[in-house]
Amino acid sequence: MNAPTSTLLYRGSDWDFDTLQRIYDAVERIAIGELGLNVYPNRIEVITSEQMLDAYASTGMPIFYKHWSFGKQFLANDLLYRKGLRGLAYELVINSDPCISYVMEENSATMQTLVIAHAAFGHNHFFKNNYVFKQWTDAEGILDYLEFARHYIARCEERHGQAEVERLLDAAHALMQQGIHRYPRAAPLNLNAERRREEERRAYEEATYNPLWRTLPKKKRGKRENRDERRRTFGLPQENVLYFLEKSAPRLRGWQREILRIVRLIAQYFYPQRQTKVMNEGCAVWCHYRILERLHKTGQISDGAFMEFLHSHSNVLYQPVYDSGHYGGHNPYALGFGIMQDIERICIDPTEEDRLWFPEFAGGNEPVEVLKNAWANYRDESFVAQFLSPHLIRKWRLFKLDDNESEDEVRVAAIHDEQGYREIRRTLARHHDVAWQDPDIQIVDVDFDSDRKLLLEHSVRDKVLLEPDDAERVLQHLADLWGYEVILTEVSGADRKSLNTYTIEPRPGLFF
Repeated sequence: MNAPTSTLLYRGSDWDFDTLQRIYDAVERIAIGELGLNVYPNRIEVITSEQMLDAYASTGMPIFYKHWSFGKQFLANDLLYRKGLRGLAYELVINSDPCISYVMEENSATMQTLVIAHAAFGHNHFFKNNYVFKQWTDAEGILDYLEFARHYIARCEERHGQAEVERLLDAAHALMQQGIHRYPRAAPLNLNAERRREEERRAYEEATYNPLWRTLPKKKRGKRENRDERRRTFGLPQENVLYFLEKSAPRLRGWQREILRIVRLIAQYFYPQRQTKVMNEGCAVWCHYRILERLHKTGQISDGAFMEFLHSHSNVLYQPVYDSGHYGGHNPYALGFGIMQDIERICIDPTEEDRLWFPEFAGGNEPVEVLKNAWANYRDESFVAQFLSPHLIRKWRLFKLDDNESEDEVRVAAIHDEQGYREIRRTLARHHDVAWQDPDIQIVDVDFDSDRKLLLEHSVRDKVLLEPDDAERVLQHLADLWGYEVILTEVSGADRKSLNTYTIEPRPGLFF
């Protein structure tokens, strides 16, 4: 039965900015007043479909430097969208302070309510409180840093030519996923302080550099001693390839190092989002579901609006079956929301099995507090490993398969018993561990005394080698930036057995 029209936030699908303000205020009262969410100040921006396509192309950031690949991405998405082969997101949210949420002007009033609850409060709370984002991102400084990056690269194009800058960005973008620090920092990232320190350090180095030091005779050392000292000097092994190039590439000029630094810091900024896709989307879906449900119960949205919401909500949670032709792994929205709903069930109405598996919170009747603790202190793999219950494993009919190349048949390695539940949970958690999924490639040595070749190793997991064509293209970019020969060896096992080797020479005259 519909609520009296006097209590409704809106009627029908049309909206204006007064309606949007009423919706925001109502959502905020529930999110902050009832759920106790802790968010950055919000900035809601209404954009067109073309602007949304433009935001897609530049990784969602409101301020970004120019590069040809962004235009290519825009044209591809625009063509698919106009042919009806691809839809657009209802919203886009930026991890910044204030938190910027883009909402489509084509959205109905109900969809605006949903996306404000989802992005401006669900994602916003997660960005502000999760420890990975606190460690690796600087929400307060990111917009200023992006403004600096855009102007700096534009000045470089004026001074050195657009083609040379774009070639450098092509190489840096190719190495972006190998430009990340994966271990905890001693202090949270401060982008403005990082930029100031780098400028001061470079100015000092340029002011004190004296080429006469290069003419001093070098003390001869044994090969092993020389190698060990060299590795200590350059902090080897080093997994952050862009960082190593920025600091140690012998032929790069100052402006080229700064652009590598810009690309590296932006890659680092997005790394937490890769680590928390399931949790971040699950948190946002759980928040929008609870808020819209509460708005309906209090008569602020009609039955028709609630049905419209449920239709969109169900589409977001759709999980294709493995043989449907649309299967691409577990839907992070469905996986995250499902586990979070199950945490609610365990807190309020646990079974004896739940009490054995989750004694810390089963029956505690505080699901919101348990969820907020999880949102703050876990990332995807640890969240799945800690909170996926036997109840959900049975409900979703999960099991583990071992596909051994030496055997003719696939073996069911974990079923629905206690040992099987734990093995399934560990296996699914590993599927969401970015550090496990990404190739482990490290710079292991560099010979500055002779030919300056750069040596890298890929530690192969589960016999999965690099795709040869892709590996050669990326290594070519690395060799071009380094300026000398690059050798990558794929090794396996404790004995570091060599499985494959790539040797790439730099292309002459590309950067130097």
